[in-house]
Amino acid sequence: MTEISENKLEELLSAISKKYGYDFINYSRASIIRRVSRFMEIKNIDTVIDLKDRIVSDEQFFASFIEELTVNVTEMFRDPAFYKSLRENVVPQLHTYPFLKIWNAGCSSGEEVYSLAIILEEEELYHKSKIYATDINQKVLAQAREGIYHISLLKDYTANYIRSGGRKSFSEYYTVKYNHAMFDSRLRKNVTFSVHNLVNDSSFNEFNLIMCRNVLIYFNKELQEQVIELFLNSLCMFGYLVLGNKETLTLSKFRDRFEVIDKEERIYRRIR
Repeated sequence: MTEISENKLEELLSAISKKYGYDFINYSRASIIRRVSRFMEIKNIDTVIDLKDRIVSDEQFFASFIEELTVNVTEMFRDPAFYKSLRENVVPQLHTYPFLKIWNAGCSSGEEVYSLAIILEEEELYHKSKIYATDINQKVLAQAREGIYHISLLKDYTANYIRSGGRKSFSEYYTVKYNHAMFDSRLRKNVTFSVHNLVNDSSFNEFNLIMCRNVLIYFNKELQEQVIELFLNSLCMFGYLVLGNKETLTLSKFRDRFEVIDKEERIYRRIR
């Protein structure tokens, strides 16, 4: 892996912020160094200075840099116990609302969006739901809109679905063609896919449920607090916030604004 000094990384990130307005200053250092280093190896770039010069002079090159830097690992019904808890501890309350607004922040290539849509459909909530699926990365958003995944992934996705409490045959939700599975368009009918940058962009609606799983782990403490405040201000009273299993509100200054619904699965509800 290419070694990157702290000073050179700061120069690179400052140049990106000044030129394009993308602020990665408060991203986790270990994560961003790993991703920048990987990008340099892929592009055969030897020094951070060369990378910076190329990025600030070539917008298309910068677009490919953003795509590499912001891809998050995901899968359908990842952490099945979480989805089971969502059915048991959140869905009953969601039934009490006449209409649901849900934000899947950092939706990546869409696997979490389709998982959520399937649960809402099985729980007879999808017809009154609107899901806003956002990510900073336009390439993965395009994949999310298509809802097409390689058939080799389906064995694990099916096992996850069953363990999460799925009520049908998972194959009812997709059709297979040319070694790929295309998920049914009805699962996208109530979904709006859009670019949103958690670092720079503000709240854009009031939600009953916000899902942002395994995104905060890429941010430092300061940025995590900024994003948690964004979510707090985007939730209706008694709205739910769900995080990844390595993320928590325990050390947040906003922790008193939430009650814990499921400590293990990181499900919280706004109470103030």
